[in-house]
Amino acid sequence: MMMLMTEKIDTNRSPHIQRNQPPKTGLIGRFIGGHLIDFNRDALGFITRTARQYGDLVELHFGPFPIFLISHPDLIEEVLVPKNHLFAKGRGLGRTRLLLGQGLLTSEGDFWKRQRRLSQPSFHRQRMLEYAGLMVERTCQMLDGSQGSPAWQPDQVRDIHGDMLALTVTIVAEALFGVELTQPVTRTVRECLLVTIREFNRQNRRFIIPEWVPTPSRRRFDGAVERLEGVVSDIIRERREHANGQTDLLGAYLEVQASDPEFMTDTLLRDEVMTFLLAGHETTANALAWTWLLLDQHPEAEAALHAELQDVLGGRLPTAQDIPSLKVTGQVLQESMRLYPPAWVIGRQALQETTIGGVTLPEGAGLLLSPYVVQRDPRFFPEPEKFLPSRWTEEFTRSLPTYAYFPFGGGPRLCIGKPFTLMEATLVLAIVAQRFRLRLVDPLPVALEPSITLRPRQGLHMRVVKVSS
Repeated sequence: MMMLMTEKIDTNRSPHIQRNQPPKTGLIGRFIGGHLIDFNRDALGFITRTARQYGDLVELHFGPFPIFLISHPDLIEEVLVPKNHLFAKGRGLGRTRLLLGQGLLTSEGDFWKRQRRLSQPSFHRQRMLEYAGLMVERTCQMLDGSQGSPAWQPDQVRDIHGDMLALTVTIVAEALFGVELTQPVTRTVRECLLVTIREFNRQNRRFIIPEWVPTPSRRRFDGAVERLEGVVSDIIRERREHANGQTDLLGAYLEVQASDPEFMTDTLLRDEVMTFLLAGHETTANALAWTWLLLDQHPEAEAALHAELQDVLGGRLPTAQDIPSLKVTGQVLQESMRLYPPAWVIGRQALQETTIGGVTLPEGAGLLLSPYVVQRDPRFFPEPEKFLPSRWTEEFTRSLPTYAYFPFGGGPRLCIGKPFTLMEATLVLAIVAQRFRLRLVDPLPVALEPSITLRPRQGLHMRVVKVSS
């Protein structure tokens, strides 16, 4: 059993820890592994209990490494905004780099800034409007079965998480890379991504084994990465063979490679395509999957959603121009991402000795900032465990501290795909909900899998119910 020190931080404390005082962790942890053993056993429960019991800045130890769990919006803002230059991505991202390389998600410094400037035009408002039609078309094709998969039928049981993954990876590939993926390719991406996530978790639990040791887990991970690299290589090769002057993201990368091959090497091109292919679809699919689950569990919210869709759309398909009018739809997604943020934890590492909230953090210290923990904090969200989309009024939103809700991160490294994700999720939710309700088949609670993202552990099997006219 975890041993606790006698002195604890008062849970009725001031929002900040005392200035110029060390964080009173109250936690000793286990021999050798420190708190990593408890973290790996139940990451979400452990960090939530720790924050609630011991305060807004708590020192932990993952093996020999000091880790600070930071759980107040003002302290999180201090890390992500004014002092962002004092921190790099967290130590745990090392394994992610085995998958994504030095793409936009994992790179640092001036190199990252150049990548960000190069990628940003593909996510400007005008481009978003152009993507909307594709999002609507592909969603309708999924429901109608015109892309090779079976059409959605009443009383059919489907893995809705799998459906959302297949849909969103198709949309990302076509919107950003100008390439249509076949059904076997989307299946390969889903299967390999699942393998990398599961093996990533196993490697984290065996942190004392160096990454270069060829364990069975590492071999499975490497095999899945190799298959994904094959998909990425095919995307790049197909685009080069059918270059038609498209000005999408991959077109921009290829143009830079032609003029500056020393910067946009073949390796970096692979890394960027891999990053946007995987990160660009998985987070959206997870957000939609959790939304379907929550709507099934909360009939009043589901009824409000259907009423709005009928009132605003009257049976026609949504467009980008409809999104501002789909307020309930937006609130449903906002509340879903509050309870189940796809990026459930954000890691940082101190590049030098610095202070946060008046507390000195040593050089090399790790930081954990968890949207999952903060977005369920009763100080900021009354009845935090309840799914209440109606809470998201303009008045409530203005009253929140800026970083009480940060499912897309924040500061200079705010997720570049935020507008893409929000538009895609809104349109997909509206189109599917116009036709169908989804009902969970298994009465047991859906297990959460907190890995690189927060996803349902065993998929999400739901029964399709036709919306009555």
